[in-house]
Amino acid sequence: MIRWYHIFVLDKEKGKPDAKIRFRVKWGKDIVAFNVGYRVEISKWNPDTQRVKNNTTHGTKKIPASVINREIGRFETAADELITRYERDRKVPTKDQFRKAFKELIGGKDPDAMSFFDVIEKFKKEEGSLHGWSHATIQKVDTMKKHLSAFNPDLTFSDLDEHGMSDFVSYLRSSDLRNTTILKMVSMLKWFMRYAVRIGATDNHAFEHFSSHLKTPEKVVIFLEWEELMRMYRFEFPESKKHLETARDMFCFQCFTSLRYSDLYNLKKSNLYDDCIKITTIKTADTIQIDLNDYSRAILDKYRDIEYPLGRALPVQSNQKMNDYIKQVAYLCGIDKPVSYTYYKGGDRITETKPKYELIGTHAGRRTFICNALMLGIPPDIVMKWTGHSDYKAMKPYIDIADQARKDAMNLFNKR
Repeated sequence: MIRWYHIFVLDKEKGKPDAKIRFRVKWGKDIVAFNVGYRVEISKWNPDTQRVKNNTTHGTKKIPASVINREIGRFETAADELITRYERDRKVPTKDQFRKAFKELIGGKDPDAMSFFDVIEKFKKEEGSLHGWSHATIQKVDTMKKHLSAFNPDLTFSDLDEHGMSDFVSYLRSSDLRNTTILKMVSMLKWFMRYAVRIGATDNHAFEHFSSHLKTPEKVVIFLEWEELMRMYRFEFPESKKHLETARDMFCFQCFTSLRYSDLYNLKKSNLYDDCIKITTIKTADTIQIDLNDYSRAILDKYRDIEYPLGRALPVQSNQKMNDYIKQVAYLCGIDKPVSYTYYKGGDRITETKPKYELIGTHAGRRTFICNALMLGIPPDIVMKWTGHSDYKAMKPYIDIADQARKDAMNLFNKR
């Protein structure tokens, strides 16, 4: 005779004071588990009675113990009824048969369904691991989740129909975000929703047809012109500013190689060859080869004999520190040409002007390489092999800059 056994346990997560209640049913060698649908504070759970302690409340909504214990009792009653039915009919179910029958018996919301925000965590964990997400991508997903939770803490997939998507965009607009930021977040939300559809968490496809129609300007490409780059590369720091020299060297190395910050930070000595660098990029996982020039080789030689943790090739600081230091370096080098840029918040068009040194960061290193390479007359298809760009669409803004620079240079003849 098959022996049946069931128990309620907490699905604890490291560092969290609360946990999901899970209901496990075992017979023979088979075990199935269901999510009861509540999170409870671990300190208020009685493992002996398998109930939350009386007169306690749980979660941000302060759900009473009586409500949670009533749901636990309902699960227990449904399981006992189903077990009695199998024993009466002298049948031993498979796990799938028991799971399906239990869900039908319990009725209402699927007891094993994950919440909307649980699926975001699953998305981050599974897709992040599979595709090797950078820390920046994980932060962007966390930011999206934070905004979605503020928009509606009880959000469900069915809420995100066309009206729900529109309401979310309206909420983001009210949060004083730029249109470009909102569009990036909507794009990430669609990416997440496609994942949710793929794993069967929802059959809501309304997001596929949603478009926000927010105005966005052409992006201003911030980069160092060749003269500015040489001024920075050759700058002699006063003794009081020597701590900025390493950040300057790392940034200039980006400008002479096209490396993104993530690839610069992860560059290993094993990636270095006599005349080139060979890496698999963090962002796109493309394997590329970047030929060395006199400037990039000189920076490598400067740090070649120093050992760095994890076999790294260069002493790269954190992105935040580098961005701060590079702005200081650009200021010291007099890179203060006024730069105007435009952005939209809702329907409002806003134009600001700042000295270039305030806008320089690690992102400008790669752009500096591309713009100067094109201006020097290197063909775009050669530049793309170094940078890893796969099509001309991403290169077009840089090509336009190079074309305009050549046009401006030719116009100098008209002034003679």
